[in-house]
Amino acid sequence: MAWGLFMFVKSSKGRYKTPITGVNQKTLAHGEKTLMSEFVLRKGSVVPTHKHPNEQIGYLVRGKMILKIGSKEYEVEEGDSWCIEENIEHSAKALEDSVAIEVFSPPRKDYME
Repeated sequence: MAWGLFMFVKSSKGRYKTPITGVNQKTLAHGEKTLMSEFVLRKGSVVPTHKHPNEQIGYLVRGKMILKIGSKEYEVEEGDSWCIEENIEHSAKALEDSVAIEVFSPPRKDYME
């Protein structure tokens, strides 16, 4: 059976970028239609309000944060997940040291290595 495009990435402690003070981002894997990233947020860090042409699905692995999507705010705790449509304004604030996994479709070119 032909697999087509595939990617396997071994776990690594490195390769983090720091796009915002207190926020480290690492692309875990990507394909033609999706990209998965890990975000490590230090307590008190803020991801300012922004939007992009990518649908974004996330899962909070560890910690606690406030996620604002459009005009609504959500207190996000470990195990919670979310989906943000493309071009919807959103922001986040880490209430504790936190780790989130997020998937973007189409892949965010600015997160590709």
